[in-house]
Amino acid sequence: MNNRYKDKEEYTSFLEHIKEEREDSSNFAKSLLSFVLGMCCVLAFTLWFIHQENLVKTVFGEDSAITDELLGWADAIKNRGRKSFNLPTLGRAKNILLLGVDSNGEGTDKWEGTRTDTIILMNIDPGSHSVNAISIPRDSKVYIDDHGINKINSAHAFGGIRLCKKTIEETLGIKIDNYIMVHDDAVKDIVNVLGGVPIYVEKRMNYDDYSGKLHIHLDKGMHVLDGTQAVGYLRFRHDGLGDIGRTQRQQWFLKGLLEKIKSPQALAKLPEILNVTREDVKTDMSVYELSQLANAARAFNEGNIQIATLPGAPNQHGYISYWILDPEKVQEVVDKLIYREEAKSDTMSDIVAGIMYSSSRSDDAKEMKSLLESLGFKVNCLEMQSLPHSQFIVHNNKLTNSMYNDIKRHISSLDKAQYVYDPVRNYCVNSDFTIILSNK
Repeated sequence: MNNRYKDKEEYTSFLEHIKEEREDSSNFAKSLLSFVLGMCCVLAFTLWFIHQENLVKTVFGEDSAITDELLGWADAIKNRGRKSFNLPTLGRAKNILLLGVDSNGEGTDKWEGTRTDTIILMNIDPGSHSVNAISIPRDSKVYIDDHGINKINSAHAFGGIRLCKKTIEETLGIKIDNYIMVHDDAVKDIVNVLGGVPIYVEKRMNYDDYSGKLHIHLDKGMHVLDGTQAVGYLRFRHDGLGDIGRTQRQQWFLKGLLEKIKSPQALAKLPEILNVTREDVKTDMSVYELSQLANAARAFNEGNIQIATLPGAPNQHGYISYWILDPEKVQEVVDKLIYREEAKSDTMSDIVAGIMYSSSRSDDAKEMKSLLESLGFKVNCLEMQSLPHSQFIVHNNKLTNSMYNDIKRHISSLDKAQYVYDPVRNYCVNSDFTIILSNK
């Protein structure tokens, strides 16, 4: 009996570890994706502005060095073979690797020898105006050329972006077209250049993490946050809402940032903003290619961002903890989100749905069940469980994108639910998709 209890306890702990890994990775992905796509929108505005020659001269003066620099950049883009500037669109789907790196300490190079603590493979399809993103756990156990078995986040520290790309390509069987690397200082530096971003802080925030050098002390009310405060505001999660609150704050901050950048007062800061992106963002994409991405980003919306985390399981080897990838399920994720393969459409009556709901959403869950059944789906799971945020979790290709879009058309409340592709059934084990309704 004791052994059986011990096994059950370990299994429960194992499932909790998987859930935490998937939820944390999904939110890291959303955070980095939001920043990168937000910066693309900023770039789109900047590119439009610098091509308004008279406006540039009016703002900065006809003979200023700033005017010469901005107009020179505009000419460089025009000389790419286009008679006039119009934001182009991506010609085909692309795989872009997003990497988030931290500092190795004061006085060190921002990029040399750094580990990639956030790794996201982003597939952008201009035809469907959609973004698919796979978050790769940093502790994933992989083979790295000339370094043997190691954690995937070490590849960049060992051999820079070349070895990092090669390791990911060989692990997943894909081709990476471009990369964008973002340093932790990016958000802080952009906000400081702009002179702060106005944000309404919805609650008092007090938190100190001395080992992580994170100190958050904000009172409720309207604030103009400086760079350090903005980073704290975005990272704060120690309240009843957890990741839901953090995700909301990321969205509010992004909105405030874009509004501040578009303000007339920010126009004079454009050269400094460009310098910050040169300092804190590293990429192999040209200005022309970034303008394509910026134009595509204008058509994206959160509902068209599908996120998955590479499936696997935690494992301890001595003092080293690894994330052991599940080869078959990893291939499912890659086929679905990168190659965008879909099974032939089944009828909705063949698809099984599950619903998990927090205590305050009992009535909503019952209504959701009725709506799904009216669309022809079977609902085999209706369970109450405290969960951090609302999600639409797809477990296999039986539920096609057209079916998913049809569900959203009929059930508008799902439009803002985070879409996750997860072949590991952690909740409703016999369902093809699970809808999670969190506390309002």
